[in-house]
Amino acid sequence: MRPPVPLKPLLLIAAAVLAVHLALLSSASVFAPLSPSPITRPFITRTLTLPPDALPHPPVTPAPAPAPLPLPAPRVVKAPAAPKPSAPVMSAAEPATATAVPSPFSPPSSPTPTETPRLAAIMLPGSLRLSYDVQGEMNRRSYSASSELLWQHDGQTYDARLSLTLAGPGSRTQTSRGQLTPAGLVPKRFGDKARSELAAHFERDPGAQGKVIFSANTPSVVIEPGAQDQLSIYIQLASLIAGEPERYPVGSSIELQVVGAREADSWRFVIESEEQLPLPGGVQATLKLKRAARQLYDPTVELWLAPALGYLPARIRLTQTNGNFVDQQLTSFGPP
Repeated sequence: MRPPVPLKPLLLIAAAVLAVHLALLSSASVFAPLSPSPITRPFITRTLTLPPDALPHPPVTPAPAPAPLPLPAPRVVKAPAAPKPSAPVMSAAEPATATAVPSPFSPPSSPTPTETPRLAAIMLPGSLRLSYDVQGEMNRRSYSASSELLWQHDGQTYDARLSLTLAGPGSRTQTSRGQLTPAGLVPKRFGDKARSELAAHFERDPGAQGKVIFSANTPSVVIEPGAQDQLSIYIQLASLIAGEPERYPVGSSIELQVVGAREADSWRFVIESEEQLPLPGGVQATLKLKRAARQLYDPTVELWLAPALGYLPARIRLTQTNGNFVDQQLTSFGPP
């Protein structure tokens, strides 16, 4: 009979083997995945080319054009209406000749530095005969007389005559003749006759500065633009004011060279007032102008110009520095 195998050593060996297996299983679980890893497949790209008509083209709608910006309304500027010259009242047989034309005369007032001087307009009165009653004084002796102003033109040339006839023997006549231009009257000869006649000739040589030659052998003078004589000045003033009355309000002035029988001087007329003037021939609406004496022997000249006569004078008064005067007042007028 065999002796019995001891159990204790067998149990120890079995426990040792079991411990070794558990250690191996624990170390292997650290590296072994719990689930299989996903299979990685390579990424492959392909380019597909479709035929042109494979798909329908969507309709192309053009972008709307931007709306135009509103333009400002045009500014309408009205040109100033041309001045309407007052038409002189003449006889039916002789209407006034109206000509609105440029003139080289200086304006009545000095323009501002930025203002271009505007030229004057001319409106010639029609041919007319005016008769006057004359009252005067010479060396403190009064006298009465009559006078007549005859104005005639054909649109190209003119003739004017102012004659004074005394109640007793004696008379005096002034004459002026010349050309009519867009600037108005252009005198060629002025005559002043009492016992004998003295004359002033306007010599206007082409291309040269003209001169006035006096028959009295006094020194000649240079003709200035717009120059007149002592008779034509009345008609020239009438033509200027009739051409544009609103340009010559009260207080304005007109200055021109005026030639007499012996010399020339500058006459400056100031528009003084508008007057309803009682005259032997009836009341006339008038515009009064005055030229004051500048030197000792200069006459003071007062004119009352009547629109109803084309601004020809309804009254003319000349006063000397020594008190002598002659006052001519309208009695009638009519065709020449």
